[in-house]
Amino acid sequence: MKHFILIVIFLTALFTRAQNTGSVVGKLTDKEFNNEPLAFANVLIKGTTKGTTSDFDGLYGFENLEVGNYTFIYSFVGYETQEINVNVVAGKVTEVNVIMGASAASLDEVVITTTTRRESETALLLEQKKAVEIKQSIGAEELSRKGVSDAAGAVAKISGVSKQEGSSNVYVRGLGDRYLNTTMNGLSLPSNDVSKKNIDLDLFASDVIESVGISKAYSTRFYADFAAGNVDIVSKDYKGNGFFDLFTGSSMNTTAIGKDFVRSEGTGFFGFYNRYEHNPFNVILSHGFDPVTAGSPINTEFGGSFGKTFTFNNGSKLSFYGTGSFGNDFQYRKGSSIDYTNVEKKAFDQAEEFEYGTTTTGMASINFRIDDQNTLSYNSLFVNSSSDKVGYFGIDGTGRNRDGIASTDEGFYQQNIQFNENLIYVNQLIGTHKFDNIEVDWGFGHNFVNAHEPDRKRISIENYHYALDNDPSTRPIFYSNVDFDNQRYFQNIEDEELNGRLNLAYSPSDQVKINIGYNARTKERQFDNIRYGYDIVDNSGIDNVNALNAIFTLENLNLKSGEGVYEIKVIRPIPPLSTTNRPGLPENTYRGQLDVQAGYLNAELRFGEKWLLVPGVRVESFDQYIAYDVINLGVNGKDSISASETVYSPGLSIKYGLNDDQNLRFSASQTLSIPEFKEVAPFVYESVSQRIGGNPDLLGRKAGETYTNVKDVSYSKILNLDLKYEWFITKSELIALGVFYKQIEDPINQVVAFDATGTQRFFRTGDNAQIFGVEAEIRKNILVNAYDEGILSFGFNATYMHTEQDLYSDIVGSNFNVSFNRDKEALQGASPFIVNADVNYSPKSFAHYKPNATLSFSYFSDRIDALGSGQLGNVIEKGIPTLDFIFKNEIGEHFEINLAAKNVLNPSVTYIRETNQGNIIVTSPNGKDVSNYNKGITLGLQLKYSF
Repeated sequence: MKHFILIVIFLTALFTRAQNTGSVVGKLTDKEFNNEPLAFANVLIKGTTKGTTSDFDGLYGFENLEVGNYTFIYSFVGYETQEINVNVVAGKVTEVNVIMGASAASLDEVVITTTTRRESETALLLEQKKAVEIKQSIGAEELSRKGVSDAAGAVAKISGVSKQEGSSNVYVRGLGDRYLNTTMNGLSLPSNDVSKKNIDLDLFASDVIESVGISKAYSTRFYADFAAGNVDIVSKDYKGNGFFDLFTGSSMNTTAIGKDFVRSEGTGFFGFYNRYEHNPFNVILSHGFDPVTAGSPINTEFGGSFGKTFTFNNGSKLSFYGTGSFGNDFQYRKGSSIDYTNVEKKAFDQAEEFEYGTTTTGMASINFRIDDQNTLSYNSLFVNSSSDKVGYFGIDGTGRNRDGIASTDEGFYQQNIQFNENLIYVNQLIGTHKFDNIEVDWGFGHNFVNAHEPDRKRISIENYHYALDNDPSTRPIFYSNVDFDNQRYFQNIEDEELNGRLNLAYSPSDQVKINIGYNARTKERQFDNIRYGYDIVDNSGIDNVNALNAIFTLENLNLKSGEGVYEIKVIRPIPPLSTTNRPGLPENTYRGQLDVQAGYLNAELRFGEKWLLVPGVRVESFDQYIAYDVINLGVNGKDSISASETVYSPGLSIKYGLNDDQNLRFSASQTLSIPEFKEVAPFVYESVSQRIGGNPDLLGRKAGETYTNVKDVSYSKILNLDLKYEWFITKSELIALGVFYKQIEDPINQVVAFDATGTQRFFRTGDNAQIFGVEAEIRKNILVNAYDEGILSFGFNATYMHTEQDLYSDIVGSNFNVSFNRDKEALQGASPFIVNADVNYSPKSFAHYKPNATLSFSYFSDRIDALGSGQLGNVIEKGIPTLDFIFKNEIGEHFEINLAAKNVLNPSVTYIRETNQGNIIVTSPNGKDVSNYNKGITLGLQLKYSF
C-alpha cells in the first residue's frame, strides 16, 4: 500500500497517550529518473545512531522522537548528500519529502566502486515487483559477483533457463531458439548465424550490459512471434563527473594447456580474416591447406571504459559512455565423432579439435537529458566474434567409413580446418518525452551483420593407420569417391534490418493508463556459398599427412592430361568456362525477406491499491518471402515461396497485491511462431559428421498441390497461461512460485530424416504440443550486518516441465519426407528438470578491503536434440552439471584483483542416438564436431584499476 507507512505512523502519533514525542515521515524521489521513488536510500539522524532506509516506494519514517530540533542526513550512493533541519512537535507527524539529485563530486567514485541503481540486485527486484508483466532480470552487479562474462551466461542463471553446451542455443521453459526473441533496449537484434534466429548471447560481454531481463509472459508491446519469452539486453550508460578504468586478465584451461595449438592460415590474433577482398579461386591457388601455430594456449583479456557528463546552465545534461574489450579463448576437445542413422555410416572413435576463439567489443552511448521531460540517447555497438577450429578425426587409425574404397573397417581419417567470423553493427536512437499526463517513447534501430565462413578446408584420407606404423613402404592415400571428398568451402551471409517502435501512453488519472503503440521491422538476408573440390589424379600415396602444402601446389595442378597430381572442380561454372581448374559461380544461394507491421492497444487499470488489470490486443501483419537456388533439389532447386498473414494477438495480465510485499500474477495470451529463413531455405550445411537443412513446406503448400500433412498454414498458433506468486521478503530476499501451460498448434521440430543421408530438417510434426511446468525461486540472507545487508546469502531456482506432442501417423512432407512409428513424444529441446543455485559470502567489516566469494551451480537434465523418424531413435543431449567459483577482491578505492575457477566438475559433453542396439554416441549440428569430451576447468586471474 503506497502510503501505508504514513497512515500507520500518523494514527500511532494521534492516539498515543505520551504527548512529549513526535514522528517524522516522508518520501524520497529520484531526480535523475524523472522523480520516480528512490528505494534503499539512507536516512540518518545526525549525532545519533538512529537510521533507516527508504522502502520500495521511497517512503521512510521515524516514530517516538523526543520533541526538539534534529538534523536529518539523506544519502544514496552516487547522489548528493543533503542535511535538513526538522522540528519535531509533540503529538504531531512532520512530513519531509526530499528530491535526491546526482552529485558531480561523488558520481565518479560510484562508477568505480559500486553499481548504479538499475544494475543492482535490489533495484532489479524492485523492478520485478512493480513490473506489469511476469519478468525476471539479472544486473551487472550480480553478473560481476557470479563471474558471468556474457549475456548467455547471464540468462542461464534465471529460473527455467538453460544454455546448450558447445553452442549459443538458450532454452527458456523448454523452448529453444525458434521460440525466443532477443532485443537490445527494446529494439530487435539480428542473428549472426545462418542456423539461428537469435543473436549469439555470448557476444555481449558483461562490460556493455547494465542488465539482462527475460519477459516470460506476453505483452502486446512485444512482436506476436512470441512463445518462450523475450530476452532484452539493457546497455550501459553513465551519468557523472567522469571516470576511466582499465582491466587485464589471464586464464588457462586444464585440457588446453600444454597442447601445441594450431589455427587457420590467413587469420590473425584478434580474429580478423585477411583476404575478404580476394576471389575464393585466387585464395585456393595462392594459399595452402596446412594450419599454422596459434601460440601458447593462455587466454588473455584486456579492455577499459570511460564516462563523462557535462551539465549546462539551463539544467540539461550530456553524458558519454564508452567501452572496449578483447578476449580470446583456447579450447581443446578430445572425444569421438560418429555419424549413425539406422547403421553406422562414418565413425571416428578418437578425434580431437583445437579451437581458438576471440571476441572484440566496442560500444559508445550518448545520453542527452534536455530537461526533466525530454531525453534522447544514441547507442552504437560493434562486435567481432571469431572461431578458428582445426579438427583431426580418426587419429588412432581406426576410423571407419561404410563407403570406403581401400577399407571400410579402418584407416579412414579426416582433417577439417574452419574459420568463422561474425561482424555485427547495431545502431539505435531512442527518445522519451513527457507532457503532463502523456508520455511518448520511441526508438529506431539499424542492424547489419556480416557472417563469413571463409576457406573451410576438409581433407579425407584412407589407410591412415599406415602413417602410424613407421614403415616407409606403406603410405596413406586420398579418399576420392567423389570430387568433393577433398574440398575448400566459402560461405557468406549478410543480414540487414531496420526496426522501430512508438508508444503513446495517456494517463487520465492515477488509476488508468492507456498505451497505443506501433512496431515495424524489415529484415533481409543474402546467402551464398561455393565449394571447390579436388579430383585426385595421382593417388599413389601421401608422404606426410601433416604437410599437405607440398602436394597442393601450382606445380602439381593437372593442367594437361596426366601431368599433375590433382584438378580443381566446381559445380557451377562461369559460362563459357569449364568446371575444371576455373573459377565458378555460387553453388547455393537464397534471399529472405521479412516485413512486419503492427499496432497495439492496452490499458493499465488499477482498482484500489491491490488490483492491476492489463487487457490488450495486437494486430500484426507479416509478409515472408524466400527465393532459393540450391543443388540438392535437382530441377526443383530453383524456386520461391511466400506467405502473407494478418493475425490478432490478445493478451491479459492481472496483478493482485496480497499486501505490500506479496503479489499474485496471472497472464493469458495467444501468440504465434513464424518459421525462420534457415528453417525454410532447403540449403544443406554439411559438417564433418552431420547435415542440416531447411524445408519450404513450413510456409504452406502452393496452389494445386495436394500432399500429406502440409497445410495452408505459415505459422504456429500458441496459447500461453501463467500463474505466479511472489513474496519480496526484504529488499534483497525473494520467494516465488509459478506454474505455466502452453499449447502449440502445428509445432515445428528438428527431425532426423529416415533416408540414406540422415539429414536433419525442420517439419511440422503434428497437430498439437503441450507444455506444463512449475517454477520455484528463493533468495535468502543467512547472515546480515547492522544495515540488513547480506553477508552470507544463497539463491536457488528450479523448474520441472512435462512436454508432450502428438505425431502424425502418415508420411509428412512433399519436398522431403519423414514418418513416425509412435504417436506421442516429448518436445524437442525440453529439459524436464533445470536448477540453478549459488552461495555468496561478502563480509563488509573491512575498511579498505571488500572480499566477495561466490559458488554457483547449474544443471539441466537430458533433452531431445532432434526427433528420430521411421525406425530411427531420437538424438539426446545428455544433462550437464556446472560448478563455478568466483573470488573478487576490492583493495582500496582503485584496485581490484579477481580469481575464478570455472567448470570445476568438468562433466562430459555427450550426444547419443537411441537405437535398438543401445545408445550410440553421435555428434549434433547444434553442438561441436566432437562428442563425449570434457571441456576442462578454466582457472583465471583478473586485475582492474580505476582512475
